[in-house]
Amino acid sequence: MDTWIFSSNVSAEKSINLFHCLNEINDRSLVEKIQQSLSSGSLSTDKLSPAQWSALGFILVSSGEDLDVFDLKKYSASEEVFLKLLPVVKASNKALLCGCNLSEKSCQALSSALRSQSTTVTKLDLSNNNLKDSGVHLLLHGLESSNHSLKTLRLSCCNLSERSCEALSSVLSSQSSSLRELNLSNNNLQDSGVKLLSAGLESPNCKIEILSLSGCLITDKGCSHLAFALTMNHSHLKELDLSYNCLGELGVKQLSFGLQDSQWRLNTLRLSNCNLSERSCEALSSVLRSQSSSLKELDLKNNSLKDSGVKLLSDGLKSPYCKLEKLTLSGCLITEDGCASLVSALKSNTHHLQELDLSYNHPGDSGVNMLSAGLRDPHWRLEMLTHMSVWGYGCMDVYI
Repeated sequence: MDTWIFSSNVSAEKSINLFHCLNEINDRSLVEKIQQSLSSGSLSTDKLSPAQWSALGFILVSSGEDLDVFDLKKYSASEEVFLKLLPVVKASNKALLCGCNLSEKSCQALSSALRSQSTTVTKLDLSNNNLKDSGVHLLLHGLESSNHSLKTLRLSCCNLSERSCEALSSVLSSQSSSLRELNLSNNNLQDSGVKLLSAGLESPNCKIEILSLSGCLITDKGCSHLAFALTMNHSHLKELDLSYNCLGELGVKQLSFGLQDSQWRLNTLRLSNCNLSERSCEALSSVLRSQSSSLKELDLKNNSLKDSGVKLLSDGLKSPYCKLEKLTLSGCLITEDGCASLVSALKSNTHHLQELDLSYNHPGDSGVNMLSAGLRDPHWRLEMLTHMSVWGYGCMDVYI
């Protein structure tokens, strides 16, 4: 077969159509060769020609099976190959393109694909690609179409700034948007970007349920914008990750006021590595005591809470209104006194708590013994306890 017709100048869609035509006239030599290599596991994707990539795309698209997950790394983490296999991406339900050396050129192709009525992608992971603000702006043009059914968009570590947030806000407030999960972690958004994003969260059209803003250089000012947005709108938001930001006591207070609002639906809050101290625990304790709070998972690991902070937190755990099911206090400078406060709280209330992580603390033999004794209490509902081993060499998971 002459392969000049499958040069790099021919679009991926046209290449697939050409293979359909060749299939109709029973010229399947190249397809069969690739198919045999694929079945035997001997396909070396680093040596494929443009024609062979097109043949592979044809095989994957015309296999007759639903493409649940397409992972570009299984073939080649390159933009050139991505563009060749774009029809496969369009036919998949979940497109995993994380860390594949993609640029704004790929975003433009994806934008066009998302506007297509034949696109079935519901989950798109573009994390760890140097897309920049210009790439994201191109991508989001595709989300303005009512044809797309995208529910999950992950853009972690994509070299984005606050300039991307205005376009993202527009998508969130769009009536046609179906987005349920947005991950913007480890981008330079800052408080100004969060303010722009919050304008979208305020919209009654916003359907976001999971929002990840870990490591985005957010301070208490950003928390204030988020809290205001979630209070203004009867939000769908259920999970919020603000880990690795410098929120401090004031930021936690802003969030805590909102978490006691019966209109908030947030059940998971992640605040690990947020420069929190024991003073933050008083506000969080009031959340746990609140009858209107729906919080079920709280992650506070790697904050300097100390025993005094855990004692404040334990006051909230004692409340009959506390609904917390998972609590992470790893690396919070807790000793046996903090363990005693937690044990007292868990004994005093028929508790919902099922998972407790106390790893990388210093409970000592006394603290471990208190926790172990508590696990034998039939009133405890704890199913998993993680703590530092008595010898301090590692972590121990205890399943009940």
